[in-house]
Amino acid sequence: PLYYGESRVEALMEANAADRDLIAERMGLSPDNFLPERQPFTATEQALNYHKLLLHILAEAESLGFEVGVLVAGHYPLIDHARAAVLQFNQREYSKRHGMLAWAFVDYLLLRDQYEEAGDHAAGWETSHLLALHPETVDLSLLPPKGEKLIGVGGKMPPQDATAEFGWETLEAAAEIAIREVHHRLKHKEMYRGHGNCLREGLWRSAIGD
Repeated sequence: PLYYGESRVEALMEANAADRDLIAERMGLSPDNFLPERQPFTATEQALNYHKLLLHILAEAESLGFEVGVLVAGHYPLIDHARAAVLQFNQREYSKRHGMLAWAFVDYLLLRDQYEEAGDHAAGWETSHLLALHPETVDLSLLPPKGEKLIGVGGKMPPQDATAEFGWETLEAAAEIAIREVHHRLKHKEMYRGHGNCLREGLWRSAIGD
């Protein structure tokens, strides 16, 4: 699972959101902390460094004998970095012929056809996940009434409607699909080889029972 690694210049709410100053204020920080000149590397350098790290992680897993390696983006901006690394890794001469098959996913993209509200930032979807996994970090009583402006929150489902039950429901639904994706890749690696094929999803749906 990937939780950190996004660019400190281009992928943080406190650095890029329209209400970034208010977010930083609530964190007790100066907005200037997140200015590009405060960072040791440019946005491009940060992205390339992270890309190399992901390739290293995949190569390490391959060296340990894993047949399928999966990068799970726990923070949504990381899915694009993970997919880029997977695409490049799967085109290594050894990996594409004899080695590990890599794949990357993020929960909400697997569930878009089931849940209209899939994926958000600190709204009902993510808050439900936290209520399920880490309830001690959530206090819904601190939220204003529904309809009032929220800082750093975006999504279709109000955070006031979040529940642990919904969190578990969506987490389990995503896990079920991810497991099916991995099992299908283990049995049918050839379907995911070749340029661009490693990111194909849903092929297991036509092979249930295989």
